[in-house]
Amino acid sequence: MGEKVFVGLSGGVDSALATALLVEQGYDVHAVYMRNWSRDLPGFKCPWADDLADAERVSVTLGVPLEVWDCEREYHDTVVDYLVDAYSRGYTPNPDVMCNQTVKFGTFAERAFSLGADYVATGHYARVRHAASRGGVATLLRSADEHKDQTYFLWRVPGTTFDRALFPVGDYASKAEVRAACAERGLGVEGKPDSDGICFVGPVGIRTFLLDTLDRRAGDVVEWETGRVLGRHDGAFLFTVGQRRGLDLGGGPARYVVATDTEENVVYVTSDLDCPGLWTTELELEDVRWIFGEKPAAGDYLVRSRHTGPLREARVEMVDGGLVRVAFPESVRRVAPGQSVVVYDGLSVLGGGVVRKEALDMRARCMGTSS
Repeated sequence: MGEKVFVGLSGGVDSALATALLVEQGYDVHAVYMRNWSRDLPGFKCPWADDLADAERVSVTLGVPLEVWDCEREYHDTVVDYLVDAYSRGYTPNPDVMCNQTVKFGTFAERAFSLGADYVATGHYARVRHAASRGGVATLLRSADEHKDQTYFLWRVPGTTFDRALFPVGDYASKAEVRAACAERGLGVEGKPDSDGICFVGPVGIRTFLLDTLDRRAGDVVEWETGRVLGRHDGAFLFTVGQRRGLDLGGGPARYVVATDTEENVVYVTSDLDCPGLWTTELELEDVRWIFGEKPAAGDYLVRSRHTGPLREARVEMVDGGLVRVAFPESVRRVAPGQSVVVYDGLSVLGGGVVRKEALDMRARCMGTSS
């Protein structure tokens, strides 16, 4: 009772209910709107001012103070630049993962703690089991709503930070229940649609954003099995493994991206859904982080390679160079390089890593495989 908590209030449904619950639980609540991005893009007006207005209405309704913290520089330097650089090198990054590490549980948390906060809180769908003593390493748990669970985006945040974090909506079983709880409290945002996609791109899509940021580079779309040129593209960095839409190859069968070569500016595709290049039984992870700070023992765990994707059983073991090998008992769809793979022990999040990009083996092309 009375402990000070700084809550990130974005103007959305989840953070609004999180703020209300903290007030009801007796915390000394201080709301913060993090202005991470305010730039308009071609065909897209950034909604930050509208979101701030919603946050202000919620704070007035709940009687809590609201501050606006300018985090644009940190966001640009650690999230936007990271995203652009990754795409330019043929990776498909998860910017929300980096945002959680460097902004929400980086800049925001550090400033809040420097101002005397006992805890920071957000509207993430996650749960936390705090350590026995303050300053310990907390256990991050999946939320009650498996579909909305957001622990996939939190694996880079250290457990010592989670021990001073609160996730008030993590025990709600569905978004419908969260919306109903907002309506019961008269918060006025229960009908607000979920944000979809990369927060600073909006409905224009990642293609438009990248072409507004990186130079177009016309190149060939090549059939993987034969080497035949099927069409042209505006830059290999625009495509990701498994992609079907946006190839603009005219009529004929649907084709899927098998691999991209950003150095040669070539996109390789196949019309064969059984093409071995679209499937794998093994992933290698780099840039690995463990929430407890220690590597878990090699063994069988659950892994998730896409947000809202299924949890799969896999063998996880450490290999040379700080890499982690994830082996599946049967073939799964290939995961694009740069994507996050998160490792779970039951409900607990152990950590994760980024799918490593391997060199293309052109000798394997005639067999319909890629490395």
